[in-house]
Amino acid sequence: MEASGSAPRPRGTLFVTATPIGNLEDITLRALRVLREVDLIACEDTRQTVKILNKYGIRKKLMSYYQARERQKVPVILQALEEGRDVALVSDSGTPALSDPGFPLVREAVRRGFRVVPIPGPCALTAAICASGLPTHRFLFVGFPPPKREAMKKWLRALQEEEGTLILYLPARKAGHFLEAAQEIFGEREIVIAREITKVHEDFLRGTAKAILERSKEYLFKGEMTILIHGK
Repeated sequence: MEASGSAPRPRGTLFVTATPIGNLEDITLRALRVLREVDLIACEDTRQTVKILNKYGIRKKLMSYYQARERQKVPVILQALEEGRDVALVSDSGTPALSDPGFPLVREAVRRGFRVVPIPGPCALTAAICASGLPTHRFLFVGFPPPKREAMKKWLRALQEEEGTLILYLPARKAGHFLEAAQEIFGEREIVIAREITKVHEDFLRGTAKAILERSKEYLFKGEMTILIHGK
């Protein structure tokens, strides 16, 4: 005699979903479909994600998932997946887990056997290097440098022998200190600063650290920048 009752609901899927880094038109059709179809969107800042959802007429339950609360939120999202709910993970901009929240969640989802699906799309580091004019056959993404000046110098010295193009993210308020350190450590190597990528005031500053420093008074550094340094 067969047991009564409905079959258990399949486990949910985690969709690691890339979103625009500036221009809201830079989102894939697949990403929009996923955002419409999932049961829950885990986002770095609900105020940022809702801008995308509103533009495309999407109404969905949102959960705040930012770095300071990752440990708290990971079990909640894993439980949702266990209950059969599909979850989209998004960051404020670009691809989650690349210097953005997401790695602990993806790691635990993989460990527990949940299906993890990448929904590729915008990413500041790939957008910057393809338009930089620096070599692209080999590059190293190193995330954010240490905030303190001496620690930043030590960090940069450890990268001096890297032959590939170096790529890093930097808050604009740190630009002056960073360029001074880069001038000391990398000398005449070519540097590219990609600012406001995909936005109205998108700009690429090219030259040595010294040359960019000399011109920097002409520019208003703001937001987050992607910096590329020619390899050894």
